[in-house]
This record gives sequence, structure tokens and C-alpha cells, in this order.
Amino acid sequence: MRGVLETMTNGHPFWARPLDELLRELRVTPEGLSTAEAEQRQAVSASARLKPQRDNHPVRLLLAQFRSPIILILLFASGVSFFLAEHSDALIILAIILVSALLSFWQEYSAARAVAGLLALVQITARARRDGELQEVPADHIVPGDIVELSAGSSLPGDARLLEAKDLFVDEATLTGETYPAEKSVATLTAEASLQKRTNSLFLGTHVVSGQARALIVAVGKDTEFGRIANRMQVRAPETEFERGVRRFGYLLLEVTLLLVLSIFAVNVYLARPVLESFLFSMALAVGLTPQLLPAIISVNLSHGAKRMAQQRVVVKRLASIENFGSMNVLCSDKTGTLTEGSMRLHAALNLQGQPSEKVLFLAYANAMFETGFPNPLDEALRRHQALDLSGYRKLEEEPYDFVRKRLSILVATPQTHLLITKGAVESMLAICLDAEQADGTVVPIDQVQSFVRQRVRELSAEGFRTLGLASRDMDSAERVSKEHETAMTFLGLLVFADPPKPGMAGTVAALKGLGVSLKMVTGDQALVAAYVGRAVGLDHPRLLTGTDLRGMSDDALRTRANSIDIFAEIEPNQKERIIRALRASGNVVGYLGDGINDAPALHAADVGISVDSAVDVAKEAADLVLLEHDLSVLVQGVREGRMTFSNTLKYVFMATSANFGNMFSMAGASLFLPFLPLLPKQILLTNVLTDLPEMTIATDRVDHELIERPRRWDIPFIRRFMLTFGLVSSLFDYLTFGVLLLLLHSTTGQFRTGWFVESVLSASLIVLVIRTRRPFYSSRPSTALLLTTLLTGLATMLLPMTPVGTFLGFEPLPPIFWAALLGILLGYVAAAELAKKLFYRHANNGH
Repeated sequence: MRGVLETMTNGHPFWARPLDELLRELRVTPEGLSTAEAEQRQAVSASARLKPQRDNHPVRLLLAQFRSPIILILLFASGVSFFLAEHSDALIILAIILVSALLSFWQEYSAARAVAGLLALVQITARARRDGELQEVPADHIVPGDIVELSAGSSLPGDARLLEAKDLFVDEATLTGETYPAEKSVATLTAEASLQKRTNSLFLGTHVVSGQARALIVAVGKDTEFGRIANRMQVRAPETEFERGVRRFGYLLLEVTLLLVLSIFAVNVYLARPVLESFLFSMALAVGLTPQLLPAIISVNLSHGAKRMAQQRVVVKRLASIENFGSMNVLCSDKTGTLTEGSMRLHAALNLQGQPSEKVLFLAYANAMFETGFPNPLDEALRRHQALDLSGYRKLEEEPYDFVRKRLSILVATPQTHLLITKGAVESMLAICLDAEQADGTVVPIDQVQSFVRQRVRELSAEGFRTLGLASRDMDSAERVSKEHETAMTFLGLLVFADPPKPGMAGTVAALKGLGVSLKMVTGDQALVAAYVGRAVGLDHPRLLTGTDLRGMSDDALRTRANSIDIFAEIEPNQKERIIRALRASGNVVGYLGDGINDAPALHAADVGISVDSAVDVAKEAADLVLLEHDLSVLVQGVREGRMTFSNTLKYVFMATSANFGNMFSMAGASLFLPFLPLLPKQILLTNVLTDLPEMTIATDRVDHELIERPRRWDIPFIRRFMLTFGLVSSLFDYLTFGVLLLLLHSTTGQFRTGWFVESVLSASLIVLVIRTRRPFYSSRPSTALLLTTLLTGLATMLLPMTPVGTFLGFEPLPPIFWAALLGILLGYVAAAELAKKLFYRHANNGH
């Protein structure tokens, strides 16, 4: 296929070729490809994909565990040690590194497989002709030569040439920057036609706004117009606050580690200690200081969170968005289908006097039956209300709905004449009418009835009804119409629709409020309708801002006012993104729930883009999370899960920066005044592996409800203060241990290392149970997995010195007095850590 594309590039481009020649070149018939041929072409075009699937091959994931520079240096140093006849030490170090890597690999691999399964639930598909039948095919399996069918909301899976088109309008803003949808039709153009003038072609990265089409895919991935731009720009997803926090935390530890390790190595060499042993000691310290499990712990935490959220009917497309979801304090949502039932029904078709009208109903029904643009609930309600006989009527032409005109026109051939039937937003309809037809058939100037119509609309809106205006114009024998013909029309009446609030929605809104998430309604509906629904779902005395008000406001003024507004009504699609950006600029973490064609920019702009499984492709593609039910209530538990995931990730960070850091810091200091190394390199690495074991189960841990009640954000200064406070407490008891072992118990080198090893592992394991909660540790129950691994790690640590393996590692059994002293130190450490925690959080709360 690559050869075909090159031929098209070197010869005439695809938009300038006759269709039969193009079909022949791509070796395809109008019935599409066979499945076997499509699979062959997919193998050829796989390398051209813009977003290659994440490589979760087990071997590559395992090798990735060894990419840390510190691990590589340690492997090199242990290799040198092996060749210098220190075989046993080198092999032990290698074994410990391998065990650590395997644990990390197993966690990441399990997480990756779980996430891949979830993403398959919300895969974007395209309708392609395969084996002569229309099939749903994953968008990234579409190949050159595929024939696809498109309708409103469809995203283009590649660059394509139109075979058939009906009232087709495509949003090409991503490529051309043009705000208004481009009209497309079947034609053969000149080779020189610019991108904007290629009206017979469709492009990857764009989506259908209205109409229907059948198209031939000619290029995918990097070979498309969009692909060439993306390749040049090397566009990457913007970094989330969570990812930025992890990166900054990594830099903080790296700076401290480098400074400490280089200093320790230099001083040990200065004190004339063996260079290789000093180097291995420094490197082992670096391993102890570096939370090399952080990537695995984060992956596991997020994938556990994603699995739990999937059980709540929320599928996570981008794992890092879970943290933002937990931090979210403002949720912007549309009204229809989210806060309301979304199943519009026609309440009444009224004439000018407010009485039911058969004529208004019939013409509205004809307009709805003949329209072929994007599906919408209002037309569906008209079609469903009552089946009427349209024999003798046929459609001649359509002027599709757009978000600027806010109306839809159909030219219909009736038995008597050609009639233009238009329906749309009431104000938009009044603006194009010259007169109005009364119940008795007489016609009066529109000026005489405008105020009455507006008053009637206000009354209906205040009761929660949505209204459209209906008008017509006799076109004599005209066969075609355009927007210019929507003038001098006769206003006929109102179409009244009901869409009641969902039962229980007030409770859901209250639950979100209880979690610190304020709901803001963003809707194109009339202000009075929006206010009625707002009150019905629990927004007491809602404050409104309309699209008209918004147009007259500067960005600064909007940023100032946005926080205090509950309902944004009569909003145009291009204003949604502006609202989201204003809310974010005023310091909020903003979620946006949308499922329509015009929601994609706002979904991109939000911290968390949320869509639903039934949404159009372009909305699902832009979203970070996809709800499998169009219901806000599933979000409530989703927010809780997001906060639990974030809390558990932070627990690991706190653990890595307290006991682990304190122990390694103390060891570094002790090596300066002791006549021997406080622990051998292999013993440091074993300490590191054993202290990591309980932390690996942190994803399963329970989270105290007070940590879920409010949004939380990544706070590096807070982590730094935590690190200093608890690192200091840890170091204080480490030096107390040194003093007891050396000065009171007069330990030998072997006893000192054994006692220090036992105290290091047990203190790091016990501190996990202390700092995992802000409450006293005995009043917050850890998960079974965390408690068991902590107890088993402690037991293994105490038994190890008495085994042959312990002797091989350089440990020796301790006398009972040593165990009594160590137990006293550990109990004192837990009590001091509890006191430090109480004072730390009291100060932190007062500071905020």
C-alpha cells in the first residue's frame, strides 16, 4: 500500500484523480475490501500509526526495570567485584537486584494488562465495508482501500476521497483553523487545490458535523495531512498536575541522593577504606535513597483505581487523569440527558393563540422526517409522537441545522406547491419572519405578535418546557434553497417539549457538594428552562449568566465572575471552552461532562474531560474518562475512587521520604565516624527489598473517609516538610540505636550490622502503619494485604540472622539483651512518630 500512496504523491494527488482510477489503484471495489486483504494491509500500515500502541511485551517491560542509571552502575560495580574474586558478594548483590526488578516487573505487567482490557471497552470504531457488509472496525485497524460510511459525529479514521455525500458538513478547524464547518461534495478537482478548497476530500483529525457520506480511505497515520503536521510538531499530551508533581518529587530526591552519595564516597576514600567497597556502599545507599519502585507503585495504584472505577461504570482512558479527577472541585455539565432524562417528548404543538394545532404538528413532523443531519432528541421526539401520512409530499432540498443560525430548513414538494418549512430557536425564527398566521388563517405583521410569543415562551420556559418556533414560506416551483431563502417567512406557532429532571438527581448533586465538588450547568437552553431544572436538581437560588452577557465580557471579567455562577445558559458551542478556561484560570481543577459534537474543545480544555459511551466519536476521543451510563451518580463513586488512588500513591511517597530516607541518611553519617561500614552493600540492598515489600501492597489499602471528603492536590512543599520532619525523627532513633549497640552493649562488627539491619527493616515496616493515616495508627485499620506483608516482613527479618542464609549474608544471632534493647527503641520510635504526626498535621491544618 505504501507504494500506492507514493504513486499518488508522485503522480496526481488523490483529490485530482477520477474515482474509478483511484479505486483501481487501491485495488478495491465499491463493496470494500475482504477481511483477509484488510489484515494484510494493516500489517503494512502499522508502522505509519500516529499513536503506536504502548508496548507491553513482557521482555521489554522486564528490561525497562534496569534502565535506572544507579542500577546500571551497581550492576557494573558488582561485575568488577566478581572479577576481583569477591564472588559471593557479587552474586548476592545481583540476586537482590534481580528479585527487586522481578517484583517491580510483575506489578507493572499486571497493571498494563488490566488497563488494556478496560480501554477495549470504549474503543473508537468506524463503519467500514468488509466482505461486502457494513462492519464496526476499530479506528486504528482502518487501512488504505477501506470504504467507510460516515454520519454526524463520526471522526475520520484517515484521509479519504468522497464516493457519495448528502448534505455533508465537516469541522476542519484542527487542520485549517476555520471556525465554520466546510461543505463537502463529490467532484474531481485540480491538483493545485489548496487544503481549504479540497471539497471532495476528508481528512484525519476532522469530524462530520451534519449529513451522511461514503468515502474511500487513501491514507492513514503519518501519511495523512494531519500526520505530517503532527510529525513535524511532535505533539505530546500536556503534562497533568499529577505527572508534574511526580517529576518534581523525583528531581528533589535525585538532588539529595547525588549530594549525599558523592560526599560519602569521597570521605570514605579519604579515610583510606577500600575503593571498590566504598563505591559499592555509596551505590547501595543510592538504591536505598531512590524510590525505584515509584513508577511501579504509581502504575499499580492507578490501574487498581481504574479497575475499581470500572466496577462503578467509569472507564479511565488516561491513567494520570485519575489524580485530577480526585482533585476536581468544579464539574461543568450539560443539562439534557445528564441532569434530565434526555428522552425528549413532544408536549404540544401550539398555534399563535396557544391552542393545539394540527397544521403546526404536521409541518413540524414533515420537517423532522425529511431531515438527514445529525441525530437530535427534538426531531426524534417529533417522529416518535405520532405517525402521520406524508404520501404526496417529498423532500427537494435541505439546509442543515448549524449552531450559528440555530434553525433547520427543508424544501418540500406538496400536492399544491413547493413549501419551505423551517424550525429553530424562537428568537432566531422571529428574526426571519415577516408576518404570522393566526388560528383562523388570517395573516398579521410579525410586529403585532412578537411580544405575545415571547411572553408565552417565558411562561413555558419557567415551567421547564423547551420551545421551538415553526415557520413556512411558499417557494412556488423552486427546486433548491439556501440560507438566503430563510427570510420573509410566516410564523406558524410553537413546538413545546418536555424533558423532566432525572429522579434522585438532587441527591446526586448534594453528594457531589458533600465531596467538595460544585456543579455548574453549561447549556444552550433558554435561561428560564435552565433555572427551572437547576432548582429541581438542588441548585438553590441559582445565579445565571447567558451567552449574550458572556459576549460582552472580557476574559478577566469572566475569570472574576465564573466562580460565583451556577448556570451558564443560552451558551454557544465556542463559548464552552472559554468558560472552562476561565474557571481553571481562577484556580479550580475543572471537570467537563459532554457528549456532543460541539463539546470536544471544552473536553480538551478541562483538567478532566468526561464523556459517555453513547457519545459521538469526537467527544469520546477527547475525553479522559468515559461513563458507561449517562448518569452523574456514577461520578460520585468515581470521585471517591480517584481520591483513594491519589491518597494511596501519596502514602508510598511519604514512606519513601520518611523511614527509608532517614535510615539511609543515618547510615551515610555513621559511615563517617565508624571504623567499619555500618552495613555491607549486599545488606543495604536486602534492607531496601524487605522495606519495599509492604509498600507494594499499598494500592489495596483502605483510605480514611476524611481524606476522601475534600479534593486534594499534589503539594511538593508539604512533602518536603514531611520528609524533613519524619526523616529527622527516624535519624534520631537510628543514632540512638548506634549509641546503644556500640556504647551500652559493646557489640562486635557482626552484631552491630545485624542489630542495625533488624532495627532498620522493622522501623521502616512499622512506620508504614503509622504514616498511612492521619489518625492514631490503632484507630485506622489497614488492608489485610498490607498488614500481613508488614507482619511477615518483620518475622522474616527477625528469623534471618539465625539461618544459614543470614550467616552467608554476614549476619549473626543476637543475644536476648540486644532484642530487648531493640524492642524498646522500636516502641519509642513508634510513639515519637505518632507524636510528630499529631504536631505536624496540627501545624499543617493551622497553616491552611
